[in-house]
Amino acid sequence: MTDTSTAQTAPKRSLARTLELDTRLLGMIGAFAVVCIVFNILTGGQFLTPRNIFNLTIQTVSVAIMATGMVFIIVTRHIDLSVGSVLATCSAVMAMTQTVVLPETLGFGLGNPLTPWVTILVGLIVGAIIGGFHGWLVGYMGIPAFIVTLGGLLVWRNAGWYITNGQTIGPLDPTFQTFGGIGGTLGATGSWIFAALATAAAVGTLFSARRNKVAHGQTPKPFWAEASLAGLIAAGIFGFVALLNAYEVPSRVLEREFSARGETMPEGFTASYGLPISVLLLIAVAVIMTIVARRTRLGRYIFATGGNPDAAELSGINTRMLTVKVFAIMGVLCALSAVVASARLSFHSNDIGTLDELRVIAAAVIGGTALSGGLGTIHGAILGALIMQSLQSGMAMVGVDAPFQNIVVGAVLVIAVLIDIIYRKRTGGKG
Repeated sequence: MTDTSTAQTAPKRSLARTLELDTRLLGMIGAFAVVCIVFNILTGGQFLTPRNIFNLTIQTVSVAIMATGMVFIIVTRHIDLSVGSVLATCSAVMAMTQTVVLPETLGFGLGNPLTPWVTILVGLIVGAIIGGFHGWLVGYMGIPAFIVTLGGLLVWRNAGWYITNGQTIGPLDPTFQTFGGIGGTLGATGSWIFAALATAAAVGTLFSARRNKVAHGQTPKPFWAEASLAGLIAAGIFGFVALLNAYEVPSRVLEREFSARGETMPEGFTASYGLPISVLLLIAVAVIMTIVARRTRLGRYIFATGGNPDAAELSGINTRMLTVKVFAIMGVLCALSAVVASARLSFHSNDIGTLDELRVIAAAVIGGTALSGGLGTIHGAILGALIMQSLQSGMAMVGVDAPFQNIVVGAVLVIAVLIDIIYRKRTGGKG
């Protein structure tokens, strides 16, 4: 009788718990949806147009790429205030490499098939060296990361200025520029193919995890919950691609392209931009960083060190070398962001990346990365970057002055940290 009564009064699991969805992630998605709806109303329906969604995505990429690395930095209880300046230095090096160094030393001019790839490789190496040097100063020399990267903020910003003699360098290589956004997209057909492949990969991973749970004797989610989650993923991917494909190339641009080929554009011909290559790069970075965080020894060491540095060191983890690796990863991601940022502008300017360090840290914190260390997610940081960019873009469209935009962004950052503190107190410090 008691057993029956207990069974009847057992609390029912919520839908979110049944689907095993992250409540923090749901909260951020809800916040993002509210931001979009409010600005769409204030702009008379202009905020959620395909054109603005396209622009929003390519504007988010540079900060989002660096935010994935900032997760590792903050998780290990450090901070990096130099990311915007490192981006500027890497951008300056890559601009000079493709416009001056390669033409004068190897005879590679702009338009040579090797130019963009050699340029990007040089930029990645420079970013890794700078980041590794910061990590060495922090890990082996014992200088606080705040001081090292605060110095780096000043050093690398001005080092980039000296590399270019204070000049704006451009135009950059045409292939290099395809990483910037509107100059390099997959088109409608390529985007639909990507959506199908991405959905297949995501759903395959979902059910592979289910099989692993069963194989290890764990209880998986109900099949209907698994199928529902797969449907949500598929709807999200195809919906996003459909929005981007709805942004059509202006007819005057198409006419110029046909004219350049000596052809006449057929009457009624249309084409879509589709998925930008820069967004593909962000997706690739997100997948790789998530795998590193969840599936590799390095990722386990990073989160273990952030959770308890002393215990991690006593357990045999080389926390000093780990610090070097984490900062080197951050440097590489700064270089990748430099590729996207300079390619989007089609030239290098000395103010590139200004204040990006604040945007990157804000994106990581808003995305749920704990400043106390040990907790953070890659997808959360990317969503945080998207929320930040949506706020700034929406306010710009409404006509809010730049100073007040920064006031709002600063207030949002403080509120996000306060919410994080309250959430962790209520959940006993768990993420």
